[in-house]
Amino acid sequence: MTPALEIAVTSPAGAIVARDGGADRVELCVGLELGGLTPSQALVEMTHETGIPAHALVRCRPGGFVHDRDEVELMEREIRTVLRSGAAGVVVGALREDRTLDQDALRRFVDAARSVSATAEITLHRAIDHAADPVAAVGTLEALGFTRVLTSGAAPTAVAGSGTIARMVEAAGSVQVMAGAGVTPADVPALVATGVAAVHLSAKRPAPDSAHAGVPMGGADDGSAHFVTDAEVVAAARRALDA
Repeated sequence: MTPALEIAVTSPAGAIVARDGGADRVELCVGLELGGLTPSQALVEMTHETGIPAHALVRCRPGGFVHDRDEVELMEREIRTVLRSGAAGVVVGALREDRTLDQDALRRFVDAARSVSATAEITLHRAIDHAADPVAAVGTLEALGFTRVLTSGAAPTAVAGSGTIARMVEAAGSVQVMAGAGVTPADVPALVATGVAAVHLSAKRPAPDSAHAGVPMGGADDGSAHFVTDAEVVAAARRALDA
């Protein structure tokens, strides 16, 4: 069975590019330059209207994955909102201070999703790559109710972590393992060889936004941190998966 192709997008236009390039689904977020944050209700609704299944990232802030009580409650509410707005699934994650999965928070996220949709797909995001033992962690996800996990094998790129990804595939049971992080179309054959069920990439390129270039908007933003989905990269990844 050919692994699925998932493209990370930040707009309905990006979802259309991914759809027309042969992607099977999209991960929808905002702030891709920050690692991705929860999209708005309207953004989920408009992306749903494109027709491609959209899995909404639910991450309430940048930074690490240890969340306090208020953040967990916020993300529970965001999960329900994005699913009611048309998302086909959610992408969530949480860790404890000791770098184990925060199973209490994860159960709350799964319960929130199931309260809206019995069929919503639930993905654990790359918080697992910050876990002390990603292979052991992936073995707990089936009992928690997860559909899949996105991972780089705890490496800077999925290709660099391919050995660990293969071990995670073996440990995952019914949970689908999806390889992602720094993936290019040229990397696809090596990642498919690990046995993953899907490959994830952002297929992004800087937007031609010269009107704002060089005008800081706060923090480290230089005014040009805006990406769009590259149709050629999506199509090349599709060809690589189908080869």
